[in-house]
Amino acid sequence: MTIRLYDTSARQIRDFSPLVPGCVSIYLCGATVQAAPHIGHIRSGLNFDIMRRWFTYRGFDVTFVRNVTDIDDKIIAKAVDQGRPWWSIGYENECAFNAAYDALGCLRPTVEPRATGHVPEMIEMMRGLIERGHAYAADGNVYFDVRSFPGYLELSNQELDNLLQPSGEGETGKRDPRDFAMWKAAKPGEPSWETPWGRGRPGWHLECSAMAHKYLGEDFDIHGGGLDLIFPHHENEIAQAKAFGDGFARYWAHNAWVTMSGEKMSKSLGNSVLVSEMVKHWRPIVLRYYLGTPHYRSMIEYSEEALREAESAFARIEGFIQRVVEKAGPVEPAGEVPPAFAEAMDDDLGVPQALAVIHTTVRQGNSALTADDKDAAVARLAEVRAMLGVLGLDPLDVRWADAAGRGDDLHGVVDSLVRLVLEQREAARGRKDYATADAIRDQLQHSGLAIEDTPAGPRWSLS
Repeated sequence: MTIRLYDTSARQIRDFSPLVPGCVSIYLCGATVQAAPHIGHIRSGLNFDIMRRWFTYRGFDVTFVRNVTDIDDKIIAKAVDQGRPWWSIGYENECAFNAAYDALGCLRPTVEPRATGHVPEMIEMMRGLIERGHAYAADGNVYFDVRSFPGYLELSNQELDNLLQPSGEGETGKRDPRDFAMWKAAKPGEPSWETPWGRGRPGWHLECSAMAHKYLGEDFDIHGGGLDLIFPHHENEIAQAKAFGDGFARYWAHNAWVTMSGEKMSKSLGNSVLVSEMVKHWRPIVLRYYLGTPHYRSMIEYSEEALREAESAFARIEGFIQRVVEKAGPVEPAGEVPPAFAEAMDDDLGVPQALAVIHTTVRQGNSALTADDKDAAVARLAEVRAMLGVLGLDPLDVRWADAAGRGDDLHGVVDSLVRLVLEQREAARGRKDYATADAIRDQLQHSGLAIEDTPAGPRWSLS
């Protein structure tokens, strides 16, 4: 068994070889909590949740670190606009992100450090970089000297002479306009911390280098994030960490975006779809299916039509599960997933190919039900549950029990009402009043219910 991953730094798929046998260490750039999350934000957390689950299934002990950036220019600007403490805005949105991760079934990280909780580690790293000649202080800011690090821009494959480095307000005293800020001098009224170079606050890039060093050490296995983070964020993280003396990440994995009309989903474009609103209209497990089943390196073009297609596809899986459970009772997941599923997942987390194995197994199970082969149907369901479990999509898993449980009472009421109507339909058929029987069926279908006539009597499901 060999897991293979696309490594952005190598620009190719590589065999994964862990730093420590049997263990995997992952650092994921998490939320900048200046606003509530849209589905584009959550896709990254969900993709790496699937990665983590697959490593766990393959027997690895996974340490998963996902940070929270709780201080930056946008958070401070919003605090001023709204007349609120900066930490209040950050914490409110951090809670919103965690609620979204939980709603879509993401496992909690091993540790979720906040940037503001690690200023001492940042000061230590800056001091070391200054001593080694890779950084300098100017006007209360601390900058990284990009020309001092020969490997700069290797991840993004750019030329330094062509680089336009993003620069923020108040970043004065740079020796080279391409140098980036690790620490920003305090401005009146802004949050700040004391350092040997004056009061100020963290730059965006420094925090991740410092927190990865603290929780994962000088070297770790995988660093992840969205494609938009390759430059400048991840490029600057590498420069800081390696110039400090760390080996840093051995593999770089990046997920693609959720787009609308071909553009990256973002607050600034005004085209975001908040998770808190989406879950009011779509079941969270369907949203997970929609966001998690395309390949993590493929763009997702958002549309309601695509979501409806995902809903229908997942309903076919759920329908098979429901029919087998009705016939045979509870079925536990198989101890192992089918070989074809494992082969797909080992190959750079090929979820689309793995999903094809699930749907093939569902069709085989439905054929077994039609043939009244209970044992075969049960065996296929055990396989389906094992595969869905790896993807965090098993509707019978305890993780989804609370969400399903909230609808149990309503389902029971609807079931009683529908059965009364179906009894009327059966009575009409019994007296050969087929026009009335057909009218009842058509009305139920118009209401969103599918009616299936079986040897055991009619059964209904949501169409």
